Amino acid sequence: MTGKCQNLKFGFTAAATSADTECSSDGERYGQMLTDCKLGFELGYDCAWVLEHHFTDYFPTPSPIVVMSHLAAAFPGLSLGSCVLVLPWYNPLRLAEEISMLSHFCKGDLHLAFGRGTAKIEYDAYGIDMSSAKERFKEAIRIINQALLGEPFEFKGDFYEVGRKVAIRPTPNREKIHFYGAVGSKESAAGNADMGMPILLNTQFPPHMLKKVTTGWQARADEIGFVAAGDRPISTNCVVADSDEEAREVARGYMASFFALQADHYEADADHWKDIEGYKQFSKTFGNLRKMADPANLDGFLDNQLIGSPSTIAGKLEEYRDLGFNHFILNCAREGWPAELRKITMQRFAKEIAPGFKN
Repeated sequence: MTGKCQNLKFGFTAAATSADTECSSDGERYGQMLTDCKLGFELGYDCAWVLEHHFTDYFPTPSPIVVMSHLAAAFPGLSLGSCVLVLPWYNPLRLAEEISMLSHFCKGDLHLAFGRGTAKIEYDAYGIDMSSAKERFKEAIRIINQALLGEPFEFKGDFYEVGRKVAIRPTPNREKIHFYGAVGSKESAAGNADMGMPILLNTQFPPHMLKKVTTGWQARADEIGFVAAGDRPISTNCVVADSDEEAREVARGYMASFFALQADHYEADADHWKDIEGYKQFSKTFGNLRKMADPANLDGFLDNQLIGSPSTIAGKLEEYRDLGFNHFILNCAREGWPAELRKITMQRFAKEIAPGFKN
């Protein structure tokens, strides 16, 4: 350890996944998710983060709010997060009401990250034009922020309208609600500063790219005088083993299978994004997904994850902490990952690594 002051938070993804991708029912996937959450709660993790995806085996969790409401009752005191709520698919006034309700059910904090989604299958099914996503997102954030002030308001935009002056009920417990914007570029990071939100990142990007994005966010925040206290979350894959070699070899095959599933869900081979305004930059990002389904191509990716021995993972945590991150979302549950691997990783991280980063 470097001896620097540190009081990091550690969460985990609450993900509807299964070790047996061919035979498991969705009921079994949800049962495994609740088993993971029970273990995380008992081990003292700070937060359970719920994903949103639709229509495929890629984390089929269409309503994070429903999941979080259940977790709030089952594990009182556990903070809850979303990574992410895809705003263009919601009625934002209704979503604000549900967030307000959840703020009373949840005894911990609510860490709600928002995004605009990148899977065309999901946009097509909802009948929403992907090229409108960026502007829909901005309008939705405005409505949610106004609604959660708890005061009467009305709104008329290009995509959404609050047709008469109303105040949402119940009145939100605003102190425990924290918003973040999920981003993948320096430009989108600056846009989130304009909307008054810190950012959520993930270690699919190498540290030098993460630094560019966080620097871009901070520069814009400084320019407009926005000061955001609190958490700086980052999502990362995690496998703990006795040696780096063992952890990497265990993770390699499972991560390759996960990337194959991800490529299928996003229809990466079709390159939908090249002609969609606001999404053109994703052509390059998703163009690499199919390559990542080959275990031989994963060395660079594995270097950036919390995958290795406890000492190696501690060193990587210090690196990300020094970049400004203080809330780590551990992805220990991916489709096809054995339950025992998830359990061992969560246990070893909580007992052998996390205590060194708590004051």
